[in-house]
Amino acid sequence: MEVSLTFSERRKNQPLSSPHHISPVETAKTEEEDDVFLCILAPKPFNTDRGGERTEERPPAGKRKAMAKQLQVLTALDAAKTQWYHFTAIVVAGMGFFTDAYDLFCISLVTKLLGRIYYHVDGSPAPGTLPPHVSAAVNGVAFCGTLTGQLFFGWLGDKLGRKKVYGLTLMIMVFCSLASGLSFGHSATSVMATLCFFRFWLGFGIGGDYPLSATIMSEYANKKTRGAFIAAVFAMQGFGILAGGMVAIVISAAFKLHFPAPSYGENPVGSTVPQADYVWRIILIIGALPAALTYYWRMKMPETARYTALVAKNAKQVASDMSKVLQLEIEQEQDKLDRFTTDTGNNFGLFSKQFLRRHGVHLLGTTTTWFLLDIAFYSQNLFQKDIFSAIGWIPKAASMNALEETFKIAKAQSLIALCGTVPGYWFTVALIDVIGRFTIQVLGFSMMTIFMLGLAIFYTYWRTPGHHIGFIVMYGFTFFFANFGPNSTTFIVPAEIFPARLRSTCHGISAAAGKLGAIVGSFGFLYLAQNPNPKLTDHGYPPGIGVKNSLFLLAGCNVIGLAFSFLVPESKGRSLEEISGEAEEEEQQV
Repeated sequence: MEVSLTFSERRKNQPLSSPHHISPVETAKTEEEDDVFLCILAPKPFNTDRGGERTEERPPAGKRKAMAKQLQVLTALDAAKTQWYHFTAIVVAGMGFFTDAYDLFCISLVTKLLGRIYYHVDGSPAPGTLPPHVSAAVNGVAFCGTLTGQLFFGWLGDKLGRKKVYGLTLMIMVFCSLASGLSFGHSATSVMATLCFFRFWLGFGIGGDYPLSATIMSEYANKKTRGAFIAAVFAMQGFGILAGGMVAIVISAAFKLHFPAPSYGENPVGSTVPQADYVWRIILIIGALPAALTYYWRMKMPETARYTALVAKNAKQVASDMSKVLQLEIEQEQDKLDRFTTDTGNNFGLFSKQFLRRHGVHLLGTTTTWFLLDIAFYSQNLFQKDIFSAIGWIPKAASMNALEETFKIAKAQSLIALCGTVPGYWFTVALIDVIGRFTIQVLGFSMMTIFMLGLAIFYTYWRTPGHHIGFIVMYGFTFFFANFGPNSTTFIVPAEIFPARLRSTCHGISAAAGKLGAIVGSFGFLYLAQNPNPKLTDHGYPPGIGVKNSLFLLAGCNVIGLAFSFLVPESKGRSLEEISGEAEEEEQQV
């Protein structure tokens, strides 16, 4: 960023008709203040290519006027140094994602336990399991709610404002987490129906957190570290998954210690102690705590400057809010804001031809890549316990009691989260503003394909005694490159590349496509992963294509996702208005 003239010097040489004309308020500043504000308001333009390298260039003549009209408050936000309010926003938004991940993934830790408690069959050589339709509903109903919430709250966030609906999603999550753990009934069917009902609405609240958290963090961040800040919010998902496993370990271990029981093979009825019914309820209820603890701080956050300015068009309010946040004197620019927001290039709708021409390919890219990624990601994540059992890492169910099985499943999932999931998220945080979103996404899809093919091609070898650890390492790397890859970038990019008035909506649509992929993956994997031999399938399931062929199928999804990644533009190092085109008039309008 180079500075050749102070504001005062530039004003002497600047004609009044210049688009860079300096206001009287600015000329009253000291020479030192002039230099600071010039650094903020006159950054040297650059382009960012696919590889993330910055190349300086002079903007085209047709766009220089448009770039000059950028609002002072938005330019100040883009150029702001990392401050305390950035970290506050990361924690407040991130705790929502911590809760989201905990609530979504903890159900996979207790489904085996639910089967033993509510679907025991006398005389069966194996413990009870959830029937296929019940298992699909329990595992997948929250995703259906999430998909609905992403679309609804994404739209509502653009209509009413990010802050106004941000607290509502949190309260839904708190209430439904508590209600899920308190699901009672006179029969197994009524308990499962009540559980599914509340998990749907839990997912509805979680769905709202996706577009709102991403959009809020995107609009608060500066352009230099925006990717890292959004990624840090999303990275809390890794800690949520890990926390779910750790909570399940502690609860199941405590109950196992105080209520010892024989294995199922020794005593089918006695292997599931009555107190086991409390275990799954406590695990689900604890998910309400982190959400409840952050509610107050969400309500204290001001509305984002970009919504207040570009959507609500309230120059006075945005100047007041951001002066407090940035601790700078922000000028009210109502006339400039009115011109900015009334340009014909800045008022098209979601279903307009202009949106289709400008952002149609981008929306196609964000939706398809997220859809394909989540097919692979969630089918593995939700059913890790089945894969671990298949390779012998978790003993046969009949050799354990109910609480011991829950403990071992939680331990296995926690190990994968600790070694593969959590590090991947934070590698993204560290490198996304260095190498760019596109590079990370392409790398992630490529490596996921390679490791899944490695698992599938040598599946028989991995199942033989002595090679189980190798399978776990390979499996862990697929999660590492999912999170240091498309699982993070598909969340980040939709919050950057669309106009402010449609940003939350488009992120919600992209996220909903991802959850549709999660539904396909979680429901489909239940059936596809079944053994082709009817005698070896789980009780109640038809023969499938097996785990090996399912892994081949998931690798194919990654290849297609890699191809669609080329539809998504690189957003590294650029302002949101520059990326979305809001700061640029079309040449025929200039």
